Parts: sequence; structure tokens; C-alpha cells
Amino acid sequence: MTEIDTVSVQSPDATQVNTPWSEDQVLALLESPFNNLIFKAHSTHRQHFDANEVQLSTLLSIKTGACPEDCGYCPQSAHHKTGVKAERLMAVGDIVAAAEKAKREGATRFCMGAAWRNPKDDDLAAVVEAVESVKTLGLETCATLGMLTLDQARRLKQAGLDYYNHNLDTSPEFYGAIVSTRSYDDRLQTLDAVRESGIRVCCGGIIGMGESRTDRAALIASLANLPVYPESVPINMLVQVPGTPLHGVEKPDVFEFVRTVAVARITMPTAYVRLSAGREEMSDELQAWCFFAGANSIFYGEKLLTTGNATIAHDQSLFERLGLRPQAS
Repeated sequence: MTEIDTVSVQSPDATQVNTPWSEDQVLALLESPFNNLIFKAHSTHRQHFDANEVQLSTLLSIKTGACPEDCGYCPQSAHHKTGVKAERLMAVGDIVAAAEKAKREGATRFCMGAAWRNPKDDDLAAVVEAVESVKTLGLETCATLGMLTLDQARRLKQAGLDYYNHNLDTSPEFYGAIVSTRSYDDRLQTLDAVRESGIRVCCGGIIGMGESRTDRAALIASLANLPVYPESVPINMLVQVPGTPLHGVEKPDVFEFVRTVAVARITMPTAYVRLSAGREEMSDELQAWCFFAGANSIFYGEKLLTTGNATIAHDQSLFERLGLRPQAS
């Protein structure tokens, strides 16, 4: 009997403490026969979600470029020459206009991203105003602003922020090869502050940075073993941008990406698992496999921060071909 047949599915709610997943357990899932793994993931998905419904999120860069961090994947880092022009924080009115457009196009969650190591209090005041304004449109709100203190997280919660995104990116062991300006513990401390404030957590990682399957297992284990696993888990395929250190790295096998989605679904059964960066380069067939494996959220709209995304028309066509429908607001 294989691990895929024997491992139990945990489905804690927000008040429960997760049953730990060892890295060996997660690795055994990743190494399971593909058909067994996908069957297990799809069955798990159907226990908690409508299998033909997908949540749509739109992501807007509200402050672009000149980030002091040196993340090897990021075109917004001041350490890399990628041609990304540094821009000031957008005016609140412009942010709200973008949110209105996203809602008209079908998004139910609006995510605001700023290229900061950590926001200053004056910057946070403007973000708080933006969150309050976007909430009046009836959209869920999400922000990714870098590291936060507990007081800052509480200010965002008071403004009505629903989700805070702060990805772990990869395994603890591989993290230092990707980022040197902050530590894994720094990431975890921000997640603790976000959770303590009452904001829901959006946290995932990036596939295709040169990591091993063992690193992918360690990433998923780190996410699943948080005191409460994230309510939203973005799985990104690396977008290789010229000028970044990871440009030209060997791309992973597409089935490895599907496997990662499937294992995220099995280990975090009630989370929204989002196909995030990299969809512009994914085939329709790959995305269909991912939806079957348990992905039930996408970033929707032609741009993700500074990189491209699948067009709205293409996504609508794909949904029609697959019989999928957007989640209602």
C-alpha cells in the first residue's frame, strides 16, 4: 500500500490546530503515482468545494519598483537591472478606479501590492484609506506590502483588510539561495502578526527557481504546519525576467507543477489554491489539469504587478470550454 492510500486528510477550521505533516509524508505524496495523486487531490477538493467554481482575484501594483530586497525572481528589486521604472504610491482615487474596473470584469477579490521591504507609517495610512474605499465596492481586499509589525497588521484589520499575502517562496533550506536581505524567520514573524491581528493569511510559493522536489515538499510542509494553515495558497510558476538572477534557470516538468498543486490541496484541504504568476505561459491543458487537481482560484486580468498574465478573453474562453464558472461575490 502506498502513502497516497494511507495518509489521512485533515480539514481543520480556523479554530483548530493542524495535525503535523512531516516533510517525508509530503515528499511521499509528491512521489506517488500520478493517477493516484490526482484522484486523491480531486476527491479531497470535492469534499470542500464546488469542483466547477473558480474564485477570481485581480492584482494591482500600487507602488512599483526600487525595492531594497534582493529576491532573485523579482524584477522590482533595486539590485537587478530589469528596466522596471520606479513609481510612487498610487493615488487612492486611481486605486479605487482600478478596483471598480476589476469588479466589472468579474473579480471578487482585489489585491494591492507595494514594492516595500516594510511600509512606513505614512505609507500605511494611504493603504488604509485605499482598503476602506475598496471595501465599499463590495470586494474582498488583500494587500502585500512586505514585512509588518503587529500594530501595522491591526491597523489594516481595522480598515477592513480581509487577506494579507506574504509568501514563503520556497523551502527553509533553499531560501538563502534566493533571498539574502531577509530570513525565513522574518517571513514567519510577519505571518504570526497577520494571524494574531485577525486578518486571513494568503501564503504560498514559487515553482521553477531551481529547487528540488525535496524543497517543494519542505515548502508545502511549512505551509501546512503553520498553527492555522493559510486560507489562500498561491502557487506561482516562475516568470523568468531578463536581468534577474533566475533568468535562464531550467524550467521544471509541467507535471511537477500539477503535483505541487495536488499536494497543496491534499495537505490544506479547505484553502483556496490559486494559480498565480506564470499562467500566461501555461497551456490550456496544463491549467485544466491544475483545476482538476484542486486549484480553485486564479489571478484575473492582463497584468500581475509588472509581468503579463493571461487575457480576460482567453480565461473566459477556457472557462467555457471546461464548464467552469466564476465564484459569485
